Amino acid sequence: MSQITYAYPAFFYLFLLFIPMIVWYVWQQKKSRASIQISTLRGFDAAPRTWKHYLRHLLFVLQLGVLSLLIMALARPQSSSSWENATTEGIDIIIALDISSSMLARDFQPDRLDAAKNVAVQFISGRPYDRIGLVVFAGESFTQCPLTTDHAVLINLFKDIHTGMIEDGTAIGEGLATAVSRLKDSKAKSKVVILLTDGENNRGEIAPVTAAEIAKTFGARVYTIGVGTIGTAPYPVQTPFGKQMRQMQVKIDEPMLKKIASITGGEYFRATDNATLKSIYQHIDKLEKSKIDVKQFSKKTEEYERFAIPAMLLALLLVFLKNTVFRNIP
Repeated sequence: MSQITYAYPAFFYLFLLFIPMIVWYVWQQKKSRASIQISTLRGFDAAPRTWKHYLRHLLFVLQLGVLSLLIMALARPQSSSSWENATTEGIDIIIALDISSSMLARDFQPDRLDAAKNVAVQFISGRPYDRIGLVVFAGESFTQCPLTTDHAVLINLFKDIHTGMIEDGTAIGEGLATAVSRLKDSKAKSKVVILLTDGENNRGEIAPVTAAEIAKTFGARVYTIGVGTIGTAPYPVQTPFGKQMRQMQVKIDEPMLKKIASITGGEYFRATDNATLKSIYQHIDKLEKSKIDVKQFSKKTEEYERFAIPAMLLALLLVFLKNTVFRNIP
């Protein structure tokens, strides 16, 4: 993208000379008019006016035009083109999200799952240079979105997930193993799994600690997040009278989540409400920063010719008209 700049913009002050020039021209025009006293102008009403009458100020306008173009040329216009090369060493991140039915608990607003989705979307939006993917798990796990830099597609897929998509349960080991399988061939300088759950591992054939060892083998760092308030949380239960809220005990296997984080060199966090969940993602965002080297280049080209050449052509036109068409006009 190019833009015009001026090396010597002070020359634009010369436009102030136009004020006395215009005043002098108007004064000269009034001074050069002959006058005669007659009783009435009625006899001249039908007198025709030639085209020279209408163009009598053309020479002065051309003079101003020539001077304007010369001033623009003296100001030394330059077009500058700039571009940048960005070299990034991105981070590959897989978000492993628990979508079991317990994620419908209302200790978060509007519930645990929607709160987790909203905060994750904000996290994704703030990392344009990273490849990010999504794995969901409940009684089993699957990849909702592989690693991608097309974050618009990823965010849309995030919005589509809901409880009941897969068999209920909490297969933390399966979810982590699926996430690691998406990172094992990654060439990124850093491979990260953000694993979020609100329960205890009760399904799946892979133990969470075993999955953590696999993650360590492939160089993946796991940040674990336990979601749920301390004590009990309101949970919607289907009854013969419709859905009713009942207080359910919050059970999160924190020792196991801490061990996963410890084995892989990550950290464990406990989110008890929307604010703490958001702050956890912000903390992870600061810990895992992409390296971005941006080099800016610019090139300037002299553009005085686009003003000097029209000024010369207008000057030639001015001389021609003054010595031909308007030769007898003072």
